[in-house]
Amino acid sequence: MTTAAAPLQLTPTPAAEPQSRTNGTSNVKTAHEGITIPRGPVTSELQFYSAPKDGSAPYQYVEAAPSGEAQRNFGEESHEVTIDDIRGKEHTFTLNDNAFETLSGIQSNEHAFQDDERIKEVYYPEVEKLVLDNVPGAHRVLLFDHTIRRAQPNAHRAPVTRVHIDQTPASAEARVRHHLSDEADELLRGRYRIINVWRPLNGPVVSFPLAFADSATTRDEDLVGIQHRYPHRTGETAGVKHNEGQRWYYWSGMNDSERLLLKCFDSDETAGRRGRVPHTAFVDPRTQEGWPARESIEVRALVFG
Repeated sequence: MTTAAAPLQLTPTPAAEPQSRTNGTSNVKTAHEGITIPRGPVTSELQFYSAPKDGSAPYQYVEAAPSGEAQRNFGEESHEVTIDDIRGKEHTFTLNDNAFETLSGIQSNEHAFQDDERIKEVYYPEVEKLVLDNVPGAHRVLLFDHTIRRAQPNAHRAPVTRVHIDQTPASAEARVRHHLSDEADELLRGRYRIINVWRPLNGPVVSFPLAFADSATTRDEDLVGIQHRYPHRTGETAGVKHNEGQRWYYWSGMNDSERLLLKCFDSDETAGRRGRVPHTAFVDPRTQEGWPARESIEVRALVFG
């Protein structure tokens, strides 16, 4: 078991002598100088799904809950898990076999990631091309949203430290009907996938790294549909129950030129049982106070073909 160096706090990164970033983004400064990036397997507490105590169907509100209702009605169970490092063996994992895959050496013309409209104008086309070029069979991509997370005080969205899957089979079909209603019946007859494209914005990642489970070790009975209640519609995500047979991984020190593809759903029956990847941010006990707080963006894609 790995021993913690110091407790992790969500505090702003202290001022540091600016250094040129060497991870694929030029003319950007970084506060990582002098930090030895933690590598290798690590043991951490992950938060898994726990059913509502009253036996009711689980739900969570995306925005503020109506008066008198809880934000969510299910709980969490903490389990100690060993998380293996895929650094150096990235290419042994594939979307079809494991529901995650890695890409390296990717450049981007977007650097600030502060303006949603510019992200859609500049970064979305890059992600669309990335998926078309690297996901076998893909011939059409629709990017339907993105989330930026910052492990900083008062951030609009912080890293999610609860094991989950963004979509279920029911919500994946609903996504197609919601975004492409006129073509949905035809598109649903072919293969369709939901793939998230995840990357750091201030890598290398040294706090709140992303853990992901090999889909081949995730049982159907480990997954529980959770109502995801928006103001005007209800989707569904999947909570994940702990199972000793699950194999967990992370990609140590991910930098800004690296991309992690996470498959949340695949309609292909031959890949269906391996078509979803549980994932979560986790507290790495080797992270020291004052190290740069992780920033990341995740773009979600409907992939046809």
